[in-house]
Amino acid sequence: MTGSHPIGGDPAAPALVERMIRVDHAGEYGATRIYAGQLAVLGRGPKGDIIRHMQAQEQQHLHTFDTLIADRRVRPTALLPVWHLAGFALGAVTAAMGEQAAMACTVAVEEAIDDHYSAQLETLGTAEPALRETVVAFRAEEREHRGVGLEHGAEQAFGYRLLSRVIKAGCRTAIAISERI
Repeated sequence: MTGSHPIGGDPAAPALVERMIRVDHAGEYGATRIYAGQLAVLGRGPKGDIIRHMQAQEQQHLHTFDTLIADRRVRPTALLPVWHLAGFALGAVTAAMGEQAAMACTVAVEEAIDDHYSAQLETLGTAEPALRETVVAFRAEEREHRGVGLEHGAEQAFGYRLLSRVIKAGCRTAIAISERI
């Protein structure tokens, strides 16, 4: 969501909120798959517990959006099968590149999600207080994950800047597509 005007009173608000829930559900699903891919490669190593902790938090985020999808009767993105494979592949490939590359992936994804959630909060304004509270809480945990990635050598990954740019671009593309499809 890139709008800069709050949605309160906007007749299109229900459709915007549905798009937010749809894309957030897709994003949290993708995040659980990224961590599953990382765990498939690094799960028995020294970063395994750290990755499992972040995956558990993402799983809770996904559960929350699963509930919102059902309660509000929002159609989930038709691209969940794509994000299932793409998320796992991204996690596994970056983990195969090494622990630092896996952490670089985490940092890039979480920075893209932080930007996305911040834009949603700006768009929501004071509307949808429960959804707003959820997004604020989840954004805080995404920022925590970013910090974990930085603490564990993300910036020392080979080709960090390029890797980060490519992953962020992919995230922004996935967000734009998942809002609508």
